[in-house]
Amino acid sequence: MSAGPAHLTPELIAERQGSGRFLDRGAIFAGWVGLGMGLVIAIAFELIVAIQPLVFLLALPAGALIGAYANVRSERWRPRGRVLTNSAYAGLVTGVGLALLYVAIRLLFIYADSGYRVDSQGGQLACSPGPGCTYERYLAAGRGPELTASGVSDAASSESFVLGEHLAGGLTLIALSTGGALMAGGLRAGRTPPAGQSAARSEDRYPVRDPAEA
Repeated sequence: MSAGPAHLTPELIAERQGSGRFLDRGAIFAGWVGLGMGLVIAIAFELIVAIQPLVFLLALPAGALIGAYANVRSERWRPRGRVLTNSAYAGLVTGVGLALLYVAIRLLFIYADSGYRVDSQGGQLACSPGPGCTYERYLAAGRGPELTASGVSDAASSESFVLGEHLAGGLTLIALSTGGALMAGGLRAGRTPPAGQSAARSEDRYPVRDPAEA
């Protein structure tokens, strides 16, 4: 009898699942893919297109995509806990990469702010480079009442507010990506493995040829 498609052979499944105690080799590979995807999203929507809300809108589906890929790459269906762990790891790595670059780029613009403005906008701001210039820029744009309502009254408090705001944004990206990945993992764990596919493994981590043997 034919062993089926090459990508579903027990040998290749065992290779992709690896011998890790908590993670499959395919999930680790998916984590690297997700890290690259997170970096591309951050660069594309902070530097190229510069529509920053899209970074947050894409974090959940990006996590779901990479969380699904982690188990597809590993040919993993059971045990369910391992499926969820694979997805969570890939989503977490994706989210951390996305969050780190998002925060780094945002802080770069703030700490490198020299207060320059074109003449049509009022010319150079009188400020100390960095958060102080960003604070003065917001005041000049008429955002003083908004800043005051947030407890910002000077450059120092503005810096603390900005750091806290971006830390919260980074954590939100990580949560969205990991949550999306867990959703994808939960959907896969809740499905019945396709008939005849040797995607499950027994508790001693040896591949089995029939799901009934697991």
